Amino acid sequence: MIETHLHEGVFEVVFDNPPVNALSAKLRTGLAVAVADALADEAVTAIVLRGGKSFSAGADITEFDKPLSPPLLQDIIEILESGQKPIVAAIAGNALGGGLELALGCHYRIAAPGTRLGLPEVLLGILPGAGGTQRLPRLIGVEAALDMIVSGAPVSADKALAIGLVDQLASDNASLAADAIAYARTLTGPRRTGDLTVSADPAIFDKFAADNARKIANLRAPKACIESVRAATVLTLKEGLAKETELFLRLLKGDQSIALRHIFAAERTAAKIYDLPKVVSLRPIAKVGMVGAGTMGGGIAMNFLSAGVPVVILDLQQDALDRGVGVVRKNYDASSAKGRLTNEQVENAMGLLTPTLDFTALADCDLIIEAVYESMDIKKEVFSRLDSVAKPGAILASNTSLLSIDEIAAATGRPGDVLGLHFFSPANVMKLLEVVRGAETAADVLATVMNLARRIGKVPVVSRVCYGFIGNRMLDPRQTNAEALLLEGATPTQIDRVHNHFGMAMGPFEMIDLAGVDIGWHRDPSRIEGLKDALCAEGRWGQKTKAGFYDYDDRRKATPSPLVCDIVENLRKKTGTALREISEEEIVVRTLYTMVNEGAKILEEGIAQRASDIDVVWVYGYGWPRYRGGPMFWANQVGLKKIVDGLTRYAARMGRNFTLSPLLVRCAQHDLALDRSVIQEMQDAF
Repeated sequence: MIETHLHEGVFEVVFDNPPVNALSAKLRTGLAVAVADALADEAVTAIVLRGGKSFSAGADITEFDKPLSPPLLQDIIEILESGQKPIVAAIAGNALGGGLELALGCHYRIAAPGTRLGLPEVLLGILPGAGGTQRLPRLIGVEAALDMIVSGAPVSADKALAIGLVDQLASDNASLAADAIAYARTLTGPRRTGDLTVSADPAIFDKFAADNARKIANLRAPKACIESVRAATVLTLKEGLAKETELFLRLLKGDQSIALRHIFAAERTAAKIYDLPKVVSLRPIAKVGMVGAGTMGGGIAMNFLSAGVPVVILDLQQDALDRGVGVVRKNYDASSAKGRLTNEQVENAMGLLTPTLDFTALADCDLIIEAVYESMDIKKEVFSRLDSVAKPGAILASNTSLLSIDEIAAATGRPGDVLGLHFFSPANVMKLLEVVRGAETAADVLATVMNLARRIGKVPVVSRVCYGFIGNRMLDPRQTNAEALLLEGATPTQIDRVHNHFGMAMGPFEMIDLAGVDIGWHRDPSRIEGLKDALCAEGRWGQKTKAGFYDYDDRRKATPSPLVCDIVENLRKKTGTALREISEEEIVVRTLYTMVNEGAKILEEGIAQRASDIDVVWVYGYGWPRYRGGPMFWANQVGLKKIVDGLTRYAARMGRNFTLSPLLVRCAQHDLALDRSVIQEMQDAF
């Protein structure tokens, strides 16, 4: 874990704790001993501190909920900063969180090209707790420090050099150690970051908070970060560190940090499939086929093109194919205009795209993804054709958001090669990928696509087969109750406002208008069976027609619609629904608690592997506020008894088909957290 080498007076300390070089208690102890020995050795004139493959991604967050073992990271940094010999941090890979704070405790810093340096603690609902909010502004100034600390976004080695975060860049990764040792030999003494002072106009902090008000509105950690950086401008280092620690501990124990740490861990846990063999050979994916050049098909293709994977995109009509390729080009050009991609990167990506009208052009693809109209008959026809042209061992995937993968797979002679890959719109932006595992999906197929998902920057979650899988199945009771509440007396604005205040970017009706009210509409004006049918019959298809549940102006600003009020009133009379006053509490129960109930059923049926997988789906795919940890985590925090009581109270208003999940009821009765372990206990009891 710790190696030391003496290079003619320069003492090199190499610390390595794979995979991310987390600063665990054992590593901290080794560092403290090595640095203390070097400082006491008269033969040593300077010290170089270097990570293994990467400097350090920070603290071991599994220690956050336990009493910390000494020495603390703050203790190590104090030893480094107070040392009487020059100490150089040689940084490669990542210097994040506590890793960057460790580097700030050194007197000088040299970084390899490609290094990322940052303080992402705010993303876990905390702030840098080992001096980051005090030393970083002293080194690079208040404004640059605020940008880094409050956003949590890392900076490149080049940017770090430009703002004074590092002193030099190494020639390359291979020469970092030699360059750091050579640099250390030129130094005559320490230059302590903590000895620097920084001042700022107090108005800077208020302006920064105002400029970022929308991003940090409901979040405590960014506001605490601003407060702690402000302390660096008016307090001594010792006083500022005490203030930072006070704020850190307060945040660490708060519900937002607990929720954010939960979803951080849940994302990583979701990648683990509990019944796969430990060792599975992955199928090679060197070329991808895309059936359908529409909005979803083009967006899905971009994920692979951006990762350097060639894509053959197929459509049946030349104009549709040209239009789809044009949209891909337009999206890439927009990214280039915003500085996110260079022109060279755009051209490289587009050069990997091969448009075709010929199914046989898919013959050498390793993975073929279908993204055509959401019709079982059409999808079965496509998969039957793919079965005849795809090479043996090719993986066949459907982007369906609702339909049975098992029925689609049955249209082929290779059901083991078939699964669902449910991308979310816009597919080139949204990170969630529901990986739908059919009854016969082979283990190596599942393992391959889970690995591939991370390669293209997605967060994959496994779902078994049911209508709507995890996310859309849970969405159904929310939407059904939201529409019923309109007939009973609520307004779209009232219901959406409850969800906005909860922290969601969009409420149920804002979301429908954005996606399209006409999705799934049978387009038969003579059959108006519900509210969405009535709106569609009036041409109110959502934002695309400037009219849905709301009216929209040219800038897509929503206003309440008198016509919708009339449509609702007519349906109310037609159905004999009594008008009454709807409370916010009833909206919460019938649109949020019902989602928890459906999630519990999903767990009972084995559709999701674990409750935290459901949380990942809703945080990454449906705008559930990250600081609430996902619906199942939130339910445990609210109290399952409270949720069951609320659902019981309004059960009669939710129709004859509403049932409470036995798992949810049992967990509420016995004060247990929702998860699969309880299912096994229930099975053992019978």
